[in-house]
Amino acid sequence: MQYGRRTLLPRILAAGSVSKAGLLLGLALALGFALIPSPRALANDFARVLEGYRIDFPEDSGAHPDFRTEWWYITGWITDDQGHERGFQVTFFRIGTGIGADNPSRFAPRQLIIAHAALADPASGHLLHAERAERALDPISGAAVGRTHAWIADWSLSLKDDTYRTIIQTDRFDLDLTLIPSGPPLLNGQAGFSQKTPDPANASYYYSRPQLAVNGKLRLDDQSLYVNGSAWLDHEWSSEILPDNAQGWDWIGMNLYDGGSLMAFRMRRPDGSALWAGGTLRQGGKAAQILAPDQLRFKPGRLWQSPRTGADYPVEWEIEANGRRFALRPLMDDQELDGRSSTGNVYWEGATRLFEDGREIGRGYLEMTGYWQKATGL
Repeated sequence: MQYGRRTLLPRILAAGSVSKAGLLLGLALALGFALIPSPRALANDFARVLEGYRIDFPEDSGAHPDFRTEWWYITGWITDDQGHERGFQVTFFRIGTGIGADNPSRFAPRQLIIAHAALADPASGHLLHAERAERALDPISGAAVGRTHAWIADWSLSLKDDTYRTIIQTDRFDLDLTLIPSGPPLLNGQAGFSQKTPDPANASYYYSRPQLAVNGKLRLDDQSLYVNGSAWLDHEWSSEILPDNAQGWDWIGMNLYDGGSLMAFRMRRPDGSALWAGGTLRQGGKAAQILAPDQLRFKPGRLWQSPRTGADYPVEWEIEANGRRFALRPLMDDQELDGRSSTGNVYWEGATRLFEDGREIGRGYLEMTGYWQKATGL
């Protein structure tokens, strides 16, 4: 399988009697959840998320193929040597299909690897993005157990000696970045057990690496630029499905200028009300504080309508977290990512500034799903 710089459309390979359409039905993206064919019928085919599990490093930085869904999600801000600021996203997803478990062939499509890459460039006025998807098949694509290493051809994310590196090559832009953590992993929820609805059975294992120091190279069209900045990595795995009473979710991951970090999310009902919420606040030099649902409030503000999908996204927000009031403002409005060719989802994932009392106190990313349609994957 060859990927050139001009290859933007992902391919899902069929194997044996499994059709391409059948494999596409196995693709889904959700923050904490994923859907695959007949998910309830296959519920017993995957491991369950249980409270009390101890997350160990670096072993748990790698893949967990016994679980249905997993992702390594990097978002960040970079500044080039000319002073221009941009946002970037690199995400690798691993999806267990529930297909081919009894097939000894290495070509059986047991696992799918999906990757999204995006650059928020204000000069372009919209998000530059590319996506790929492949059946996990070494050496073409895969996600290693024991330490972070996910790849599809010449796209990769890896961890070595507590330093991450990601390499992405697309038609419009390339990234070659190193990302160095400033501290230990941040366990979200109860020691990494992150509940997603009022039912504790709907949960994921979830940790973050905030305040990643970024250095590397960006190619944008014909420009080759040195960049530096800060980023955030989320690693999450689960076997649960998005419940019927959830339309989608809103999430933020913010690096604070005092050295701290703020992660907050809410699951939304179809009427827009909060089904559940959670978060982690770490102020500079202090221990992390777990935020309960009653300590978080998301208030949507100004709407932006996508000229492509017609979806209305609240690109400005007011968020209350344990008595503190924050405001979110985007780097630019058009940061919609159309992932229908790989995950079936359209979502807004964008570089955003964080304010408190009118003062900018941090920056990071805002993710919004379920505004185009219910975040069910296809």
